[in-house]
Amino acid sequence: MNPRRKSLLLVGLALALAGLAAGCHGSPPDPDNPPVVNGGEVVLPVGSPQLAALAVETAEVCDSPPLRLFGRLTWDDGATVRVFTPFAGRVDRIMVELGQTVKAGTLLAEIASPDFGQAQSNARRAVADLAQAERTAARLRDLVGHGAVAQKDLQAAEADLVRAQSERERTRAQLRLYGGDAETIDQAYRLRAPIDGVVVEKNINPGQEVRPDQMLANVPQLAAPLFTVSDPRRLWVQIDARESELPMLEPGDAFVVHMHAFPEQSFPGRIDVVADAVDCATRMVRVRGSVDNAGRQLKAEMFVTVDLPSREPKAIHVATKAVFLKGEKHFVYVEPMPGRFLRREVRVGREHDGRLAVLAGLESGERVVSSGCLLLEQLLQSNG
Repeated sequence: MNPRRKSLLLVGLALALAGLAAGCHGSPPDPDNPPVVNGGEVVLPVGSPQLAALAVETAEVCDSPPLRLFGRLTWDDGATVRVFTPFAGRVDRIMVELGQTVKAGTLLAEIASPDFGQAQSNARRAVADLAQAERTAARLRDLVGHGAVAQKDLQAAEADLVRAQSERERTRAQLRLYGGDAETIDQAYRLRAPIDGVVVEKNINPGQEVRPDQMLANVPQLAAPLFTVSDPRRLWVQIDARESELPMLEPGDAFVVHMHAFPEQSFPGRIDVVADAVDCATRMVRVRGSVDNAGRQLKAEMFVTVDLPSREPKAIHVATKAVFLKGEKHFVYVEPMPGRFLRREVRVGREHDGRLAVLAGLESGERVVSSGCLLLEQLLQSNG
């Protein structure tokens, strides 16, 4: 191709692209109706193409929207037990599966444990020692009655008898605590459910070696409980709130939980605790609430939104796009007269569903530019 012809084609293409870009960014200013800038005011004459890019709404006083916070569902610790083993050993059998409903005392697993066998042996020996101490004390009482031994020997034997009785009671109480007895020494510790509920977590396998201090290990796999038994019908909501939102949060306040899984449903709850300290890392205040989950639709570890009734007074609300930030201040454009747009500083509050509360700087009934305020700002800056 001729180099001259090639250059002309490239220039034509560049001009076409420039024209297309100009069309995408809005209508070019009409030289017969140029915008007029006077201080902080922009005047667009009738017929100005920029007027078509603007949308105006009337500012109205509305009820303050509910306070929307974000939270996470967790198990209710008042109805949850994380089960660890009190004895070291090897897992022989597992009796339950994940999701199974259990009663208090239901056998969860059997663990072959020499440590539990030692506790059984101690209880059996304590019974034998007590029997021996009783026989010794009885014999010495008879001998003291005949003057064959000294009184101090009988007193020592009776003291040994009291110690033997105490040891027998201690070992029996230990076995009762862990569901064993002194009749057999089988070294088989039976791990049972402490409460009624559902097995919601299971971290145990046949043949696995377990020990009682694994909950203290700094390893997540070892620190996990063997079983977690909970009532899924009761859940907690862990909520993070900013310091500025504290005046609107009190124990006993009702709230409503929403989630993406069930967009048409809401679940009522209530605030239980507002923390007395601010988290030093996130600068958030921890708030805990309870939510009823009788239908078991909610699942632990779900992320949810929490709406609380607002305690703020009524305020003027405008579209979020009507407010723009310049430096550290917020501004809107109001239309006091058709075609005249005045920039005004405002103080804003919370945002909710695309609407922003204006706390100061705007009166009810004033007309506010809800779309295109950045175009007006550009005209103001370019002609200032």
